[in-house]
Amino acid sequence: MRPGIWLLSAYRSDSHAAWADWLRRRIDSVDWQVFELPGRHFAWRIRSNPLNWLDTLPRRPPDLILATSMVDLATLKGLHPDLAKVPSWYFFHENQFAYPTSARQVRSIEPGMVQLYGALAADRLLFNSAFNRDSFLKGAEAFLDRMPDGVPAGMVERLAIKADILPVPADPVMPGDKDDPPLILWNHRWDYDKRPDLFADAILALAERGVPFRLALLGQRPRVPPEPLRRLREKLSGRIEVDGRLGRDEYRYVLGQASIVVSTAEQEFQGLAMLEAVSAGARPLVPDALCYPEQYPEAYRYPPGDLQALVERLERWLTVSLPPPPSIDAWLSDRIGKQWQKLLSAVAG
Repeated sequence: MRPGIWLLSAYRSDSHAAWADWLRRRIDSVDWQVFELPGRHFAWRIRSNPLNWLDTLPRRPPDLILATSMVDLATLKGLHPDLAKVPSWYFFHENQFAYPTSARQVRSIEPGMVQLYGALAADRLLFNSAFNRDSFLKGAEAFLDRMPDGVPAGMVERLAIKADILPVPADPVMPGDKDDPPLILWNHRWDYDKRPDLFADAILALAERGVPFRLALLGQRPRVPPEPLRRLREKLSGRIEVDGRLGRDEYRYVLGQASIVVSTAEQEFQGLAMLEAVSAGARPLVPDALCYPEQYPEAYRYPPGDLQALVERLERWLTVSLPPPPSIDAWLSDRIGKQWQKLLSAVAG
């Protein structure tokens, strides 16, 4: 019989959905039971997911629980005594210790505490990048240092010894024909942690210098267009080729047309959207921080938050020459998928 695995994803956002759907679609050596919650109401979701699932989980325990780090795994096991001894793996798409807060947010200890307890309750910790692993362990250490007393010795070492790196597999995208003027792609959420304000400033400065380019403005956005998107629409409407959130086939087509894909993120733990665009032949221009040094050589990185450096690099690429696309084979599904297959096949013994 195939081993039974519960895949618990408490926040079905884009990268979480891509990971869960890939596993279910590509790995058929196990019997999947998937339990997901919509990716909204973050503060409630990360704390209340054991209640959401209280009466919906099957009575028969699985052979393995594979839960995202949005799942309050410690509480879940406490509410279901039959799950207490079920082997559990905790997968980190992100970690709350390294997640930036906006000016309108007040940082709470709750999300970090959920992930710390979940990591202690799990048998194995899987991270989608070394940056994610290292920032979680460093953040946990700093968090525990803030506790006034009663901290057991060697807590971070207990976590580190069961931590491994296993990214979300990125399915490659077919390259298309690159037209002139080149197409600059933005395919991130239009949220504060992705710094769309910096991207808009750079693109508008590039236009003022008379550099030819076109724009594809993709990615999830709120109902009320954010200020950076409004500025680009108002001042560069004639250069915008695509503006909206597309279906999967249309999205992949646009990626195939892009010459350059830009990130201005303050938070990125794997950068799946960037990897997809680069697989289609787009040149990445990314901050020299976060997960990016693991993925792209120095020639594709600029000082984080440095508007002038970003504009100058874009201008040079567009007026002199584009660098060759970097190799990202180590992050694509052909290689990463085999690692997931091997790991999950071992559950069957």
